[in-house]
Amino acid sequence: MAKPRLIKNHPQFLLINPQLTFTPSACILLSITLLLASVLCFAAIRPSVNIITHTSTYSPLFLASLSSVYQDPTADDTNSPVSLSVTSMVPLPLRSVSGNALGFWEQPDGEGFRPCLMFGMKYRRRSVKIANEKKRFLVVVVSGGLFRIRAQIVDAVVIARVLEAALVLPVLNGDESEFSELFDVEHFRKTLKADIRVVSSLPSTHSVSWQSLENQIPHNVPPFWIRARFFKKLNEDGSLVLTGLDSKLSKNLSPDLQKLKCKVAFHALKFAKPVRELGNRIARRMWIEGPYVAIHLGLEKDLWVRSGCPTGLGPEYDIMINKERESRPEFLATNSNTNCPLNALEASRLLKESGAPANTRVYVAGGDPFGGDRAIQPLKTEFNNVVTKHMLARDGELNSCRNRTAVLAAVDYIVSLSSDVFVPSFNGHMARALQGHRAYAGHRKYVTSSMGFKGQPQPRAKRRDRDVTVFPVPECMCKH
Repeated sequence: MAKPRLIKNHPQFLLINPQLTFTPSACILLSITLLLASVLCFAAIRPSVNIITHTSTYSPLFLASLSSVYQDPTADDTNSPVSLSVTSMVPLPLRSVSGNALGFWEQPDGEGFRPCLMFGMKYRRRSVKIANEKKRFLVVVVSGGLFRIRAQIVDAVVIARVLEAALVLPVLNGDESEFSELFDVEHFRKTLKADIRVVSSLPSTHSVSWQSLENQIPHNVPPFWIRARFFKKLNEDGSLVLTGLDSKLSKNLSPDLQKLKCKVAFHALKFAKPVRELGNRIARRMWIEGPYVAIHLGLEKDLWVRSGCPTGLGPEYDIMINKERESRPEFLATNSNTNCPLNALEASRLLKESGAPANTRVYVAGGDPFGGDRAIQPLKTEFNNVVTKHMLARDGELNSCRNRTAVLAAVDYIVSLSSDVFVPSFNGHMARALQGHRAYAGHRKYVTSSMGFKGQPQPRAKRRDRDVTVFPVPECMCKH
């Protein structure tokens, strides 16, 4: 009898006996049997979605994004593929809309792009040593709002990888929260298990000098600069403290380091369970009623002071802003005509010009607006169903985080991520984070004052001003 032949192109390496022959009817019966077995197997192993359980059907585009694979950091074999939904924070599914409003709710063509984080062989070989590093430790101090913190943590992981160092959980400076209060520590550690070692604190054998190195790192430095500047010192001292990482690392990195950034941003940095559950509850209350728009209005007083832009509230409010700017010289050099956020009136006009019906449900994200209810009244005048997280929350639900701006921003992020359409009022850190995450989750509609862009794939094209976590095509998304 001839030996069985190995079909190597088949994912399961099927063994076929070349002497076996089948009649046409037997072939048809065999095909049907295999098809049914595949369906049952898929149903048995289909992973759950981590953000919110629901009964609605996912769109084909969303399901396509979930079928992507990357190296499982928790597996013994780092080449083991695992569904995207196992570690990522994914949005609720889109709803189908018909009738006259279809044009506004219609989603952009994703062109078949799906997440793909398959690292190269050289990267994986080096991971064996780097992921078990026990002599070199990197400590990073991050600061700013939630999404500036997020961007700095992403870069910190890349720097730790470049320096072949274990990463101590980042220290949040000037924020009312600790890392563990915002992000899921164990999830962060496990997700990056194949890339770097993450530890909660420095071992007792290592001391650290809390000397700021912020001024010693110029902007947009490449990885070889980081390694040349710090690797020798890290080897000698065993630990290194870096601060002020905002925009310091170059946006043009090797393909594997770009994939690592996406893995951190879209997989590892999952919000802590209490934050996630709070955001999920509020998001579901918005989502269950049908399609909705999330709009991030940057109407906080501090933003108007920093930008020097007219508030749209009248001369008396603009005078108040100008007086405060005069008392804070660091803002006087700001060009008031550059990157001004949309006020509520301008945002409502943008929605109407984009075809939003008057009965559109609008979720307003952002902090307390300067001018109170008057600041968002123009939006309420044009759209009769405008809500905020405070309106959707039930009695006492937000009491524990009322003065915790980072947690409130996380809630806005979760609700905005699941929206059918997202509209930013300015190109801030939250807007950029959502642009990238919505693209990674299937290129959900994203409306800006630049009417030509609706959230469709935009290649990063190795531009210095384009971060891969905002423009994940092509390094982190490909056509399968």
